[in-house]
Amino acid sequence: MLLVIDIGNTNVVFALYDGDVQKGLWRCKTDTARTADEYLAFLSQHFELKHVAISDVTDVMVSSVVPDADFAIDVLAHEGFGRPPLFVGRDTGDLGIAIKIDRPSELGADRLVNTFAVVKEYQTAAIVIDFGTATTFDVVDEHGAFCGGVIAPGPNLSMAALYMAAAKLPRVGVEKPQKSVATNTVEAMRAGVFWGYVGLVEKILAQLMAELGTRPKVIATGGLAVLFKDDIPAIDVIDEDLTLKGLLGIYQHIKKQ
Repeated sequence: MLLVIDIGNTNVVFALYDGDVQKGLWRCKTDTARTADEYLAFLSQHFELKHVAISDVTDVMVSSVVPDADFAIDVLAHEGFGRPPLFVGRDTGDLGIAIKIDRPSELGADRLVNTFAVVKEYQTAAIVIDFGTATTFDVVDEHGAFCGGVIAPGPNLSMAALYMAAAKLPRVGVEKPQKSVATNTVEAMRAGVFWGYVGLVEKILAQLMAELGTRPKVIATGGLAVLFKDDIPAIDVIDEDLTLKGLLGIYQHIKKQ
């Protein structure tokens, strides 16, 4: 079985695949102090519930945007599963994706993986909105090339900034407010972040499409994509597993070479 690992700034996501079939999906908070043993203990409990043995894992595929977390995952793969991990970028070679930006080496692994997933799953020009700690807008052309995009602070980061910078504002989760004319502090913060973010996404999409001179498919992924879908009509598809599909596709691409 293949274990794919997506190391993001907020969460580490683990997915287990038997061929094309996803057998399990688990996540934990990203913590650069977490050890390989702690990851193994976490996974062992979940594997047991799925009647999967540690020895069933034959390969490990990793995408990471948190370099300080890579060492523990590397040790986990080598010592926990007895397999060298394949890191996107470091170990994947030429994926057949043209990267049309000033410094291709600076492209984040997550954005490369999402581009690969678009080419594999959708075969069309697209704008991928990944609602993460940072929200990224990635432009993929009709030939499957990564053409650049936008990086903006994510909704949770925006809410955290209010809490950290304003002494009297509480820590609040991102939710759709009941109304925009808020009558209490919590709802006022939610209204500001939620509707402000709807405006941010709509304006960036409009600007991207104006510059492109076309209207690509808009694919949203990431934990908060579903929260915003109904209020951003320009979003065509919610694909919460887009990055995992990309990791699986890259693994299969490598194995065919």
